[in-house]
Formats: sequence, C-alpha cells, structure tokens
Amino acid sequence: MASAHHEGVSLYYEREGSGETIVFLPDLGLGAWQWGWQHAALAGPYEVLGYDMRGAGRSDAPPGPYSVGDLAADLEAVLADHGIRRAHLVGAGLGGMVALQYAREYGRARSLALIGTSPGGPRSRLPEEPRKRLFAPPDDPEALRDSLLALLSEDFVSEQPDVIEGIVEWRAAGDADRAGWEAQNAAFEAFDASDWLYEVTIPALVLHGGADEVVPVEHADLLAEGFPRATREVYEGAGHGVWIERSRPVNDRLSGFFESIPE
Repeated sequence: MASAHHEGVSLYYEREGSGETIVFLPDLGLGAWQWGWQHAALAGPYEVLGYDMRGAGRSDAPPGPYSVGDLAADLEAVLADHGIRRAHLVGAGLGGMVALQYAREYGRARSLALIGTSPGGPRSRLPEEPRKRLFAPPDDPEALRDSLLALLSEDFVSEQPDVIEGIVEWRAAGDADRAGWEAQNAAFEAFDASDWLYEVTIPALVLHGGADEVVPVEHADLLAEGFPRATREVYEGAGHGVWIERSRPVNDRLSGFFESIPE
C-alpha cells in the first residue's frame, strides 16, 4: 500500500502482481473494493493497481465540487508516484469518464476499458434518480443494502445474499460519505467528451449491462460510435455493476482485450 500526493491531497493506492499494469478506476462514490472480482482474476499475469478516488475510502476528501480534470490529474500523480510508464485503464461510470479524460490529456494510457460509462454532453442526458439511489450513508447497513438495487439487478440481489452482505461490509468501510459523494457527482454531471472522443485513438473496449438504469445502454452506443478504435459488448439482464454480476465473462473479455493489444 502507498500514497501519492497531488496539490495537498493524499491518494491511497495498492498494487499487486507483475507484468503490464492495469489500473482500476472506481465508480461514483464507491471505494476500491468494487474491483475485488477483477483483482483476483488478473493480479499475477498483470500488475494490478487500485486506488481510492479523492472523496472516498482512504484517500483525502477535500471540499468539492470536483471536476473530471481534477480526478485525471490525481490519477497522473498516482501513476507518476509508482513510476508507471504505460498502463491499461479500466473505469466504471465516473471512473470511465476519468479514464477518458486522462487518455486525452496524458501520455501513459495504453488502452481503455470503459464499463457503464457515458460520454456526457447534450446528447447523453442521464437520469438523476437512479444515480442518486446509488448513495447510502456508510454507517447505515440497511440503507447500503437497499441502495444496491440501483447498482445490481434484482435477480442478482435476490440470488446472491452472501455476496450482498459482503458488499455491504465493504461499502461501510470504503465508500464516500455524503459530502464526498456530492463532490464526485459534480464531476460526473459536468463531464462532456462528446466533441473530442475521436481524438482518443488508443484501443477501447466498451462494456455495458443491458439493464443498467444509472447509465442506460444507449450510452455504450454513443461511446463506441465516437471512438476510432472501439469494440462494444452488452451483457443482457445485468445492471450497472455488470463487472460484479458477470465477473467471469467480463474478466475473460478484459484479459482477451489486453492480450490482443500489440507491444
């Protein structure tokens, strides 16, 4: 475990494994716990780096609002601190937006895997109510449990009670409080890559849950259409947290995608 610093903000990160680096960028309000399924599958063949975005987990939570540009600069500080020259970036929701901004502004991104992500902008109006239901106070286990219906499909929640209880515990320890969530949400709402997606020419993989209510599936189409080099894949019936619900096929798809990228 380690910490990088950017303009006085301490950013907590962990890394494991060896080989090419994969960096996992968390979604709005969520701690690095969310990538546990991917970490277990990919650490070893790859070096896996996860971190808590400012406003959540063990990173500092300075007053908001934040911008996606702020969060991309934080990511640059983390990668520079660890001495990473090039990395594959995997982001969900807000993390996908940060990955996009980072790929445009900095030179270390080798590929992008964007899960449940929107390009933002006037063509990509996102419903507010499902996104607001993602938040729950970290000290309220019942509210955390109920809010998972915004992240995961009803079928998954009802069929995986042990997994749900584990997620509730992880969220209590690592998710953002109300102030951190609001600061991150300001970045989410203001993001707009619609006019410059074509500038991001590195390979991109767009993954989406077909039943995603937070970022409806048509946003995957907007992303894939805007990239010069993109592949799109939708997992029918899965919610916003498709990387959790369909972790095995998602992990296989990520691994195959990284392996396909030439040196």
